[in-house]
Amino acid sequence: MPRKVKEWFGKTDNSAPSRECKLRILDRQDNKCALTGHELRGGDAIEFDHKTPLWLGGENREKNLQAVLGAPHKRKSKVEAGVRAKVKSQKAKHLLGREKSYGFQKPPGTKYNWKTGRHEFE
Repeated sequence: MPRKVKEWFGKTDNSAPSRECKLRILDRQDNKCALTGHELRGGDAIEFDHKTPLWLGGENREKNLQAVLGAPHKRKSKVEAGVRAKVKSQKAKHLLGREKSYGFQKPPGTKYNWKTGRHEFE
């Protein structure tokens, strides 16, 4: 059976879902947190999280959103940030190689003058 209501699709990655879309998501999940299974109530900090993160190619659309409680969402986001940093580091290491850093490099053709604390041309 086709949908009676057109699926919400964000125009940008920062577009927030409409109130009607949020209510459909809550109804789809039987008013339970997608991460913990706890029942969502009116006074809870309800947030809408992307099942597949945007940085992994997830889309900002209704079928990729889930209703979650604030604290579990924060923990999930922290884990995802760690994974994202590791992936970014590994990608840079693979593409650029290991870069060596020895702190501040002296400009070519100069020597360091300990009395003045500056590099001077030789």
